Amino acid sequence: MTMLRVLSTHLFLNQRLHPGLLELAERSGAQAVEIFAARQHFDYTSREHVTELASWFRSNALEAFSMHAPLYADREMGRGGAPAINVLHPEKARRIDAMDEIKRALEAAEQIPMRNLVVHLGERTDGWSQRTIEYALTALEHLGAFARPLGVRLLVENLLSEPTTPEHLILILEMGHLDNVGACLDLGHAHMTVGVADAITTLGNRIASVHVHDNHGIKDEHLWPGGGNIDWSATVKGLKALATPPATVLEISQNVPDEPAALPGCIEKAFELFA
Repeated sequence: MTMLRVLSTHLFLNQRLHPGLLELAERSGAQAVEIFAARQHFDYTSREHVTELASWFRSNALEAFSMHAPLYADREMGRGGAPAINVLHPEKARRIDAMDEIKRALEAAEQIPMRNLVVHLGERTDGWSQRTIEYALTALEHLGAFARPLGVRLLVENLLSEPTTPEHLILILEMGHLDNVGACLDLGHAHMTVGVADAITTLGNRIASVHVHDNHGIKDEHLWPGGGNIDWSATVKGLKALATPPATVLEISQNVPDEPAALPGCIEKAFELFA
């Protein structure tokens, strides 16, 4: 089995998501996209915007494989002072607000069929405790109940925080008997923390998708594969050894300085790694 080739629209985060960008993804060899739910990019609260994209997907072969849950509720990614969406926040009101915003984004699945929702459990500064586990389980159970009738599966992503190490994510899922929740393995985050090989081994067959990007092990740079120092040969071998090959989701920074004309070639070259 081959890995599904998916392009995250994170690459276009500074632009409004429109059919022309989806067509670029398709021309570049992507079989599907992961829509990044950021209001300045994909305004999931706009019926007009959701309908526009839904109409395009109905007429084209490109699939909406997944959506990345919003990280902020504003149009500036928090730069204007808006708090982050954090389902692990100590304040109950903040946790409820976070889940409500994620559900707003999920409602787009009523018009745009998608298989998965990638969820962040908290922020980088969150610590690991029994209370953290309880908050995580509550959020996943609540969001899962909302997502299930829409045909959407939750995927938890390994981040750079204590609660989201591969080991702790597996512990949370096993404690909650959340057999229907999968994992999105972020290779860049794994490279900066426990190591890619260890993350693949720990998350194992929970891995439904893989965020593909590179860095030098220090900063979360979201570079094209080969731009940092991840061992791509070993990484591809490890992923292909899984029982079910996960989708490969290119999640490249919108700030990587590539000319628009060069993007299709860069995307195609990255996908070729996993052929």
